[in-house]
Amino acid sequence: MVDQETIMVVEDDSATREFLADNLKADSYAVVTASTGREAFNLLQMKQCDLLLLDVMLPDASGYELCSRLRLSDGLAQRIDPELPVIMLTARASEADRVRGFARGADDYLVKPFHYPELAARIGAVLRRSRGRRDQGVLQIGELRIDPVAREVTLDGRGIELSAKEFALLRKLAEEPTRVFTKEELLRDVWGFKLMGSTRTLDSHASRLRRKLTDSGRRWIVNVWGVGYRLTDRVT
Repeated sequence: MVDQETIMVVEDDSATREFLADNLKADSYAVVTASTGREAFNLLQMKQCDLLLLDVMLPDASGYELCSRLRLSDGLAQRIDPELPVIMLTARASEADRVRGFARGADDYLVKPFHYPELAARIGAVLRRSRGRRDQGVLQIGELRIDPVAREVTLDGRGIELSAKEFALLRKLAEEPTRVFTKEELLRDVWGFKLMGSTRTLDSHASRLRRKLTDSGRRWIVNVWGVGYRLTDRVT
């Protein structure tokens, strides 16, 4: 049986906020509410949540900005999980707006007005994926140890300090350490990009990650030119 999960509703319209809170509570979720981006971010530092329902048009900041800030948090100093699932709720229905939402790190994007049963189904789907990630155990590849729950990485017993995206990239590569992940896959799964474009984000993060793992005799973060990256040449 799954423990009661907590959903934060960030919505400046009081009627919509109360409607969502009432229905979510009826569906056995614990609910935390906020009406501004500042209030939401402060609450996230104090309250552990399992999912964020995020209105895009807030009085003090856009939901896009808040989601980007969430994804860039280090998970340590601010005590905010950068991998917290986010469903954006907005009246902005253009394809460009949807792409912008996913590029900022949203897990799903639902256009207003919406029917609550559809939202409930989307919440359930996102939470199931999130539970699957949380249930993954410690990953051990040779002398490299990755703990997804504690968000800790050690190399031959030595702690490695990683940013949120460096950790997410390393964890993704560690799922299948000798398989080559394409750049498109990594940009989609780690950064939420739908289109690769000309970004150098992946290459710069991979380079920094490689430097942090150089104290081992093994070659880590292997660049397969023209294709993508793999974690290592061997599993053991």
